[in-house]
Amino acid sequence: MSSDSTAKNVVLVHGGFVDGSGWQGVYEELTKDGYRVTIVQNPTASLAGDVAATRWILDGQDGPVILVGHSYGGAVITEAGNHPKVAALVYIAAFAPDKGESVNTLIANPPPGAPVPPILPPRDGLLLLDREKFPDSFAGDLPPQQAAFMADSQVPWGVDALGGQVTEPAWRTKPSWYLVSTGDNMIPPAAQRAMSERTGATVVEAAGSHSVYVSQPAAVASLIKDAANGVNSTA
Repeated sequence: MSSDSTAKNVVLVHGGFVDGSGWQGVYEELTKDGYRVTIVQNPTASLAGDVAATRWILDGQDGPVILVGHSYGGAVITEAGNHPKVAALVYIAAFAPDKGESVNTLIANPPPGAPVPPILPPRDGLLLLDREKFPDSFAGDLPPQQAAFMADSQVPWGVDALGGQVTEPAWRTKPSWYLVSTGDNMIPPAAQRAMSERTGATVVEAAGSHSVYVSQPAAVASLIKDAANGVNSTA
């Protein structure tokens, strides 16, 4: 992992309603294997702002980057992934919009019977999830106390982030990997599979909730390493 020509850098982008601390387990799995990991604390007020925050981190990397996004973070990396230092994209139970799409358009028409995220009506342009429904929807495979803490420490998600449209989807020109979380009650697994197929991603599945990046850090880190190895093998 020492050559500057290899993808040794990993940048992690969190989704809506949470902050970057949820990546700690993935961070620990990767750093113990020699990867240099940076976590973007994107403010989730607008897609443009989150893309700018991610690009700022990418500017500071010293070589090729594996860019990883969870949930709404997938929309962020889809746009920010056009940065020249990004060698590959990794989607973790994430949105992967096409040109002109937003998270809002992707969730507009859920299939019959699909779980609907318990998003409360906006207040001052910001969104929260229903606290009582948060554990089942977002963190069903985490200990109850941890899920309750996540519910009570939510980061308000901007309506402008939800509606931000992708202009140039990086997955059209960069290789991608995708982890489908089969017990996800925020983004239906069928929608995850459809988006991963559309991007041409290398796909793995894990039996986890929407918080699979918290509950199964080893599985998430393994896919990120696969992406790095895939990029390095063709360099």
